[in-house]
Formats: sequence, structure tokens, C-alpha cells
Amino acid sequence: MKKKKLKKSRQIYRRLMRYVFPHWKLFLISIIGYALYASTQPLFAMVIKHIIDTLSSEVKEGMMYLPLLFVGLFFVRGVGAFLGNYFLARISANVIHKLRCEIFKQYTVLSTEYFDKNNSGYMISRITHNVGEVTRATTDSVRSFVREGFTALGLLGYLTYTNWQLSLVFLAIAPIVAVMVAYVSKRMKRLSKNMQETVGEMTHITSELVTGHRVVKSFGGEAYENTRFIESSLDNRKQFLKLTMTMSIHNPLMQFIVSLALAGLMYLALIIMKDAGPGEFVGYLTAAFLLPRPIRQLSDANAEIQRGIAAAESLFEVMDEPKEKDDGEYKVDRCSGKIQFKDLSFKYDSAKELALKNINLTVKPGQTVALVGASGGGKSTLINLIPRFYLYQQGSILLDDVELNEYQLVSLRKNIALVTQHVTLFNDTVANNIAYGSMADSSREDILAAANDAYATEFIEKMPEGFDTQIGENGVRLSGGQRQRLALARALLKDSPILILDEATSALDTESERYIQAALSKVMKNRTTLVVAHRLSTIESADVIVVMEKGEIVEKGSHEELIIKNGVYARLHGLQFKESVLG
Repeated sequence: MKKKKLKKSRQIYRRLMRYVFPHWKLFLISIIGYALYASTQPLFAMVIKHIIDTLSSEVKEGMMYLPLLFVGLFFVRGVGAFLGNYFLARISANVIHKLRCEIFKQYTVLSTEYFDKNNSGYMISRITHNVGEVTRATTDSVRSFVREGFTALGLLGYLTYTNWQLSLVFLAIAPIVAVMVAYVSKRMKRLSKNMQETVGEMTHITSELVTGHRVVKSFGGEAYENTRFIESSLDNRKQFLKLTMTMSIHNPLMQFIVSLALAGLMYLALIIMKDAGPGEFVGYLTAAFLLPRPIRQLSDANAEIQRGIAAAESLFEVMDEPKEKDDGEYKVDRCSGKIQFKDLSFKYDSAKELALKNINLTVKPGQTVALVGASGGGKSTLINLIPRFYLYQQGSILLDDVELNEYQLVSLRKNIALVTQHVTLFNDTVANNIAYGSMADSSREDILAAANDAYATEFIEKMPEGFDTQIGENGVRLSGGQRQRLALARALLKDSPILILDEATSALDTESERYIQAALSKVMKNRTTLVVAHRLSTIESADVIVVMEKGEIVEKGSHEELIIKNGVYARLHGLQFKESVLG
């Protein structure tokens, strides 16, 4: 089990380093810089040896140049540190940028089911927090390994050159150091993963507060949300303190073990180097006492790598997620809009019961079909299968007599315009929200025409900068009716042969609904339209009304036919009529 985990960690790290390799030229400059930096450490010991030997001798030849040599060493050390730090920082910035872009791009091609299953806070924290943690493994720790590794090698080389017998003392502590590093690595990786999960939870709670602040305020949820966040933050603090505790114990313990080795070295040096000159003796001990720092830094770097590997694991999990299935090859510029459901059944992955059972329905081109019934009847599920947000398991859906799964996704969705109750608008201008995505190149005339047909021009022209007005996050500065009309204008501009309206008028006031109904009458002309509606008054003119209960079609016909039938639809219609009269 341990071998498997070690192998997995190595695989993750190798995969991570692939993001660094394209910048090998910058990396080479950085290594040269750190090599210069590291070379100054043993040179300091040599300069000290030379100073003491010069002061001890009767001939003080070259003594005046020693201060200049000292300054020169610091200059070389500074140049090396700059080259190493700056160029490695450039690599770090490039790696962060590439990883973030890859994760974001992956989010755009993942299936709807993935978004349903995963916490939005964790998804956001991966792209913000976890990517930053990854750079610890790819660049920050590399800096320590290269710089401190060179330094340790240089000092060990100097010590071995001066007296190889004494230098064997450091080899004696190597197994102890290796065991400590292995234990700390394992613990650091686990604690880092826990830390990242708590950050994701905090992000999720904050995101919910920001998007749902009106509900929080109106229902007095401030104390509840505060409690949730405090608990999450305390959990994060707990993991952070465990992480800090591990490092805080590890470093002094490592230092203590090295100090024991140094004490033994000093004792042996007094015996073995009794015939050596004072300069050689002090120079040797100086180099030996400089060695613990790079050893400690190398240990810290390993801990950073474990934190980075834990973060990288969560990123690669996203990258390795299968993309939205798109095996179809059939393409069409504009379909006629004939939709057939044949023996269709569907179940969500997490559900036990079927959401749709044996659906058989034909929608003719240009026909308006309304789906009605109580909540949970399967109406929204049915229309979500048409753009292939979910893949059905049994039966078939045909568009123009071609199986839906045979279409290329881009081609299929180009033929469908969707307007939902929960309108999604972006923190951009009115014009850019109408001409969104594939319609970004639309002319201003087309945008104006779409807005006009959606009865949106009237309120847009009253805005400070008209169509160039920024509408805030999700159109926060607009009323429900205004936001819905912008969504309708977007659908009009797309000019798709199939229009899907999912509760598009359910949350509107009477005046707004009048505007929307007028706009819809224009939108529905010459288009196949599927309408999900709770307000039955809005769909009485539909060509076909389909009544759904518990995932099945229980009634089908025109408004008049269903009223005469005096079944489920007639009962629902009667209840709503009474409510409107009483209201």
C-alpha cells in the first residue's frame, strides 16, 4: 500500500514537472544563478581561513585585498540570488497561468452531471487556492532543492577536501534524517489535503452568502451563516495548526540531530586536527556550522512538495474527468424542428426511481407544445434531454428523424434556444449579454432588432449608457421582468428553429408578463416551441398540451379537448381559476 502511494506521488510530481520543462531556458539561467549563490558559501569558509592564516603569519602579504574579496563574494552572492529568484518566479507565474487556464477550460467541457455532483466552492478553490499550492512543488521547492542542494554539496565538498575522515560523521546521521523526512512527508501530504478541503468549504459558504444574501437577510439567516462559516474556519485553523505543529517539531528536531553530529565533529576535530593551522581549523568548523541551514531548507522543501502534490492531485482529478460525451458526427445548419420521443425512460445517476417512464410524443415543426403538471412530474427533465444536458438510457429522441446522440453537440445546440425561469446574465454590458457566446460578432442592428422584438428597448434606452450599460453581476440592477426580456432577446438573436421555455413567465408580475407574452407570440412564430408552465392561463393557445405526473404522460390534447375530457388538466385549470378569482 505504501509503495503504491509513493509511486502515485511520484507520478503526480512527474506530471507536474511537465509544466516546468517548456521553460527550461529560464530554468537553466535560474540554476546558474543558484550555483553562483551556493559557491559563495564554501568560499566564505576559505576566506575566513585565509584571513586567520594571514593574521597569524609574520608576513601580512595581500592583507589589504581581503576586504575587497569579502565584498566581491557578497556581490556574486547577490547576482546569483537575483538570477535564481527572478527567473524561477517567471516560471512560477507561467505555470500558475497555464494550470488555471487548463482547469477553467476543462470546466467548460465537463458534463452537467459533473456540476450537479460537485460543490461549487471546491471547484472555485481549486482554481484559486490549490493552483497556488501547486507552485510550491514545481518552483518554490525546486528553488530550495537547487540552491540549498548546491550549497550543501559545496560545503560537503570543502569539508571532504579539507579532512575526509571527519566528514564521515555526517554520513552517520543520514539514515535518521531519511526516516524523519519520510514520516513528515506522509503527514504533510495528508494534512495539506485536509487544509485544501476546508478552504473549499469556506469558499462554498461564502459563495452561497454572496449569491443568496437577499434570502439570508429576509429570513434572518445571518447568525446561521456566521455559525457555518466560523465552524468551517475553525476546522481550517485546526488543520493549519496541525500542519504548523508538524513543521515546528520537525525543524528543531532535525537541527538537534545535526547539532549532535556537529558536537561529535568538533570533539573529533580537536583530536584529529591538532596539527592543523588555526586558519584551517576555523575554516573547517565554519563550513561545518554553515551546513545545518541548507539541510533544514532541503527538509522544508520536501514538505512543500508534499503540499503541492496534495493540491496537484485534486487538479489532475478534474483534468482527468471525462469530457461531455460528443461522439456524434451528424451536422445540420438549420433543422426543421420535428422532435420525437420514442419509449423514452430516464433516471438520474444518484436516484433510485425513474424520472421519466416510457415517454412517447411527437412534436411537429413549428408546433407549440406545453408541458404541465405538478412539480416533480418530469417536465424540466424531459426538456433538458433535448440539448443533451443529460444522456438518456432507454428509448430514443429523434430530431428530424435523426437520433439525438448522432448529432455533433455544437450543431445540435446551435439549433436550440433556451429561456429559463432563472435567467443567467453576466457582469457585462446589455449588448454583450444579448449577443453572448457564439453571437458575439452580431451587428448592432441585429442586437437592436432582437431587443425590440423582446420589448426590451423601452427600458434599455432609459439606462445611463443604453445598450453599453454595465448591468452588474447576474443583472442585479434589473427587475425580474427586465432580466427575462433580455434573456428572450438573446434567444431571438440566436434565431434557432427550436425554442425551449422553462417556466419563463412564472415569476413575473402582470405587466411584465404582458410584455413577455407579447414577445413570445413573436418568438414562437415558425419555431418548434416547448413550454414548461405552471400558469395554465399562459399556455391555453398551445397546439398541444401534455400533462405529466410522476414521469409519465397522463393526458394529451388541446386546451378545449382536455377541458371537455374533465381529467387531470381540467382539475388543475379549475384550481388555478379559483385561485385567480379569490386573489
